[in-house]
Amino acid sequence: MPDIIGEYVDRLVTVEMRNRAMNHNIIGRIYEQARAEGGGRPISARAAQALVERVRPGDRVLIVTGAGYAPEAPNGESDGPPGAAALAHALFWGLRAVPVFVTEPCHAPPVVASSRAAGIMVRDYELCRDRRMGAALAVSPERQDEVRAWAAALLDEYRPSAILAVERLGPNEQGVIHYSTGVRPEHCIDLAPLFELAAERRVLSIGIGDNGNEIGFGRIFAFMKDFHPYGRRCQYPGGAGVPTVVPTDIFLPASISNWGAYGLSAMLAFLCRRLDVLHTPAIERDILRACLDAGGWEMRYCTSRFIVDGTEGESSMAIIQLLRDMVRVNIAQPDRGLSHGTLDH
Repeated sequence: MPDIIGEYVDRLVTVEMRNRAMNHNIIGRIYEQARAEGGGRPISARAAQALVERVRPGDRVLIVTGAGYAPEAPNGESDGPPGAAALAHALFWGLRAVPVFVTEPCHAPPVVASSRAAGIMVRDYELCRDRRMGAALAVSPERQDEVRAWAAALLDEYRPSAILAVERLGPNEQGVIHYSTGVRPEHCIDLAPLFELAAERRVLSIGIGDNGNEIGFGRIFAFMKDFHPYGRRCQYPGGAGVPTVVPTDIFLPASISNWGAYGLSAMLAFLCRRLDVLHTPAIERDILRACLDAGGWEMRYCTSRFIVDGTEGESSMAIIQLLRDMVRVNIAQPDRGLSHGTLDH
């Protein structure tokens, strides 16, 4: 049964809606490649089952997010923090885990605001660890030469059972981070060492991304180099292309990274047999509005319009509703109602 519902969850979160001037008509092929590379099962089902098998009550799970930088989007964008908040909600209520958001200082305000709107308060780590009171927040250094030591210390302190990346940009083969169309942002910190060290410690990692430059896409790097519109070029001389080389154990591509996180949350709700593990459309509206108001703007025009990656916020609310209905009907007891006769056995 998980593979049946996972099939349709994956279909829903990979429905592509993009302006033709952007990288478009690509998610279907990317998903097919990622699914085949991962063994052929629906990816959301595989990722959710891996979390259920690995994460025990009280375990810490790192949720890494953050994309968009000054001067265009000084606190990042509206894709990423809402998905991270949805996963924190699902992990907290479904698996009784302790979510720990990991991000750069500039991205912290939208992450915290999104989580609070989801009903998961961001608290001191000791309260989260000892009393499971909300989610914790770990903020990266602002100097790249300090990141590896910080990452090692973070893994030592939190000892996570899993690490998730949602719309978290990763470097290409030259060690350079890009936006999806070959623009190189300034003042960004590369958090890939956290995933490299987690892999050395055999911590389960799951990546969610939508355009080739997010952590996780390294699993299909060779494919992305030839397939992606900016696989081998950038908008400046000497650029090698945007696809990241950073892999994760499981990689879930989606039309919008938030939607991939919602799909994974829906699968956790199904496996836990609890609809409330996935938040509601009304809460989704609150999460998006909180993210935007905290500076996590829509990335196309860098405004606080009710938009995520060019799609209206209502579309994200509709995705949540459809996912909730998928979960609801699939965890209900078999029931034909009064008009379809008795249930065959």
